[in-house]
Amino acid sequence: MKVFILRRLLFLVFAIFAATLVVFALSRLQGDPRNVMLNVGYVSPEQWDAWGQQFHLDKPVIVQYAIWIGKGFFQGDFGDSLKTGKPVMQMVAGFAPASLQLGLSAVLFVLITGIPLGILSAVKRGTIWDVIGRTFAVFGQALPPFWLGIMLILVFSVTLDWLPSGTRGHDATNFYERLKYFPMPAVTLGWLASAGLMRLVRSSMLEVLDSEFVKLARAKGVSTNKVIWKHAFRNALIPPLTFAGLILVGFIGGTVVTETVFAWPGLGQMTYTAIINNDFPLMTGAVLVFTLLYVFAIFLIDILYAFIDPRIRYS
Repeated sequence: MKVFILRRLLFLVFAIFAATLVVFALSRLQGDPRNVMLNVGYVSPEQWDAWGQQFHLDKPVIVQYAIWIGKGFFQGDFGDSLKTGKPVMQMVAGFAPASLQLGLSAVLFVLITGIPLGILSAVKRGTIWDVIGRTFAVFGQALPPFWLGIMLILVFSVTLDWLPSGTRGHDATNFYERLKYFPMPAVTLGWLASAGLMRLVRSSMLEVLDSEFVKLARAKGVSTNKVIWKHAFRNALIPPLTFAGLILVGFIGGTVVTETVFAWPGLGQMTYTAIINNDFPLMTGAVLVFTLLYVFAIFLIDILYAFIDPRIRYS
């Protein structure tokens, strides 16, 4: 087990180094960042040189990368936003709680719908429950999130007046009132992922339920519940586990459409605004944070693999 974790740690370090290299290279594809930062008419040569010294753009690219890594990755200093003047990490930390809350809410919706429906659809194959599960998956993969969000607002906010139409609800008077702001964004963000998880769980369960060791367990008289949960579900868990881990990170960092529809002040909307405004420091800092989240999520999923299936850590 220790050797397995050590190998994964070495891969983690290599992946982080590659991620920083790619993010820095992409930030330089547009040429000199000073050209991107120009939002005024005439800039004097003195101002141009001052910007070069401030952002170390007067040095070779490899030196710029080393400085960016040394200050950004190891010290957490990615510079200041060109739009607001605030430190990049301070802005990321300010927008992160909203995205984390929305992401966890969406993951909760995904787990309580995708996994039970997938198991039920596989166990009740060919019945009405199977039809309901597959219909849920088809609608989830066919409905665009922006359209789904607008329709939910139209029905539950405008027509029925049950739920607020948007924002995070930070000015709500109590916890119950604040909870009303979460269902529609969570469903909008999570339905597509829930449909994918449901189909993945169903296919994995069907494959395991048709395997020889499950047939042998049933022949020995093992109860149906034990066959489903101990033998089938545990062996079918690895593909859904990968999917669930990655969608959590994706929800935290890639929720631009949902955050825009519901005016949710999260990291996705912050990054989109940084790209529109050519806010170079904020854009690179946010992209690197998202990349690191993905890399660490994959690392944790690999470790969980080894606990779920001992064969993996010995392979």
